[in-house]
This record gives sequence, C-alpha cells and structure tokens, in this order.
Amino acid sequence: MAMPDPEVTIDLWSPLRWLQRGARDYAANPLPGVLHGSLMALFGIIVLVALRDRFWLLAGALSGFLIIAPVLASGLYAVSWYLERGQKVCCQEVLALWASGDRRLIAFGLLLALAGTGWVFTSAALITLWAPVPIERPLDFVRHVVLAPDIGLFEVWLLLGAWLAAPVFASSVMALPMMVDTPTPLWRAVGESWRAVGARPVVMGLWAVVIAVLVGVGMALAMVGLVVVVPLLAYASWHAYRDFERAGLITPMREPRA
Repeated sequence: MAMPDPEVTIDLWSPLRWLQRGARDYAANPLPGVLHGSLMALFGIIVLVALRDRFWLLAGALSGFLIIAPVLASGLYAVSWYLERGQKVCCQEVLALWASGDRRLIAFGLLLALAGTGWVFTSAALITLWAPVPIERPLDFVRHVVLAPDIGLFEVWLLLGAWLAAPVFASSVMALPMMVDTPTPLWRAVGESWRAVGARPVVMGLWAVVIAVLVGVGMALAMVGLVVVVPLLAYASWHAYRDFERAGLITPMREPRA
C-alpha cells in the first residue's frame, strides 16, 4: 500500500478544488464530455416532452435518470485517467470500457435502479396519502405540494428524499471511479466509499449538496445545462477519489491497469 501524501488535504475547500480540476479536464479534452453531456441532456428533454402531463411517470423517469446517471457517465473517469498520464483520448477508450461488460458496473447499475424504484414508490405513497387532492400532473405537484400553505408534506418529502439518497451517495461516490480505475471488487469498493464518507462526513456532505445544486441548475436550464454539468461533475468526482486515495483515507486494490 502506498504511503499517504502529506501534501494532500481534504477540507471544506476541497469540493471547489475538485470542480476546478474537473473544469480543467473538460477544457483539455472537451469532446468526450460534450458527447456524454449532450446525450444526457437529450434524454432529459425527451422525457420532459413525452411525459410533461403525467407526473408519476415523469417523476419515475427523472428519478431513475438521476440515480443511474453516475454509472452512465463512468466512461468519463477513463478520460481523466488518461489525462493524468498526459494522454488525450476520445470515444474509442470510453467505448472499450463499456464493451468490456464489467460485471461490477452492471451489478451496481442494477442496484441503483432498484434504489430508484424504491424511492418512486415511497414518494408516491407519501404524496398520495398526504396530498389534499390527487396529484396527476406536474402542475398539481407544484400547487398542492410545493406551494401548499401548510408546512408539512413538501418538507417531509424533501427530508425523505435526502434520507434515501444519502446511502446511495455514500455507496457510489468513491466506488464508481474506483471500479473504473482498479480491479477492486464491488463489495469492497462500496465499503471504501462508505469509509471515505465516514472519514470526512462534513466535506462529503458539502460535496453532495454541491452535486445536487449543480444538477438542479443543469436541469432547470431546460436540461441543456447538463452538457456542462454532467462531465464537470464526473471529472471532479474522479479528482475527489484520487485525493482520498492519496490522503490514505481509502485503499483500493491497486494493480496495473490493462
């Protein structure tokens, strides 16, 4: 195991540094990020247009999209891996990652899909039982849940969402880049991810908020903002993972990459 680098610190300024490095990676090799972000934005636009008047289908599709998006963007970790070695790559290396059929990534994606499904059903049950009127369209949700004069439903809905999202974040924030970078088994990668969150809970909580805010801004900009946000967060997440490893806070199974 490599000795921790004393020059690497994980503090409240770390998320900003990760974003700065992510922006640098995006600028150094923009095409893979633009392609990934454009595909994500296009999918989001199609979902919004197709399901704009069907709240529960829209909520389910967007929830699943947000939870699976880190797995779909994991090809960008390979871009950062090569950039660390002074190499610019495009689509061939990213496609090679997906063509490899890595069972760890597939299994993790399925687990995240199950988590997303659980959130949709839990959210539907809460709102159906509590809302004063049936919620059938997005406008109904805004009027009777978000803008409800009484405090309660919307706040509980947000807290429940955060409570369910927290373990998903803790399980994936280090696990995904670790599995792209190393042959670390899925169970160990998830354990190391939780270890990272436990080692720096305030920093990682702040990082989770930053991710949520940036994704929200990207979606609010008619999904077009995801062209920038998705690759920026993917590259920044890679640098977060590398900082945690260099600081000795996580220990992936380090072997030469094929």
